[in-house]
Amino acid sequence: MDSISEDKNSQIRRPNPIDVHVGGRIRLRRMMNGLSQERLGEQMGLTFQQIQKYEKGANRVGASRLYQLAQVLEVPVSYFFEDLETGGGSSNAPGFAEGRSQDFVLEFLNTREGLELNRSFVKIQDPEVRRRIIDLVRSLVDEPTQ
Repeated sequence: MDSISEDKNSQIRRPNPIDVHVGGRIRLRRMMNGLSQERLGEQMGLTFQQIQKYEKGANRVGASRLYQLAQVLEVPVSYFFEDLETGGGSSNAPGFAEGRSQDFVLEFLNTREGLELNRSFVKIQDPEVRRRIIDLVRSLVDEPTQ
C-alpha cells in the first residue's frame, strides 16, 4: 500500500510522517542488529527494495508485516512508535527545542557513522577514556563547550 499523500497546495506527493518515523525505526533497529536490507528482506520473505521503501516511508507497513518485523528484529511492536511526535504535545510549541534535538539524535543514529560510533563508544569501559574522547570531539568542532 502506498503511503505517499498529496499536498493540498501542490501536486507534490510526500510520505506520511508517521510512515517515515516507523521506517526510520525499522532502519535503526536493522542497523543495530547488523543486518543488511537484503538479509532482513530474506528473513521477511521480501526483496531488499521493499525493505528500502518501508524504511523511507514510501510504502506503509501493514499490521501483520509490522508484527513480523518486530519478531525478526526482536523488539515489541511499540518500539516502532517510540518518540513519535503526535502534534498534540507541548514539544512542538515555540520555545521548546527538545523535539528537534531528539530528531537530530535519531537522524545521527540512523547513519552508518552514528551507529558505528555508538557501538564502539559503549564498548569502552574506562570512564576516563570516554571522557577524553568526548573532549577530543568537542575540540574538533567550532562550538564552545557547555
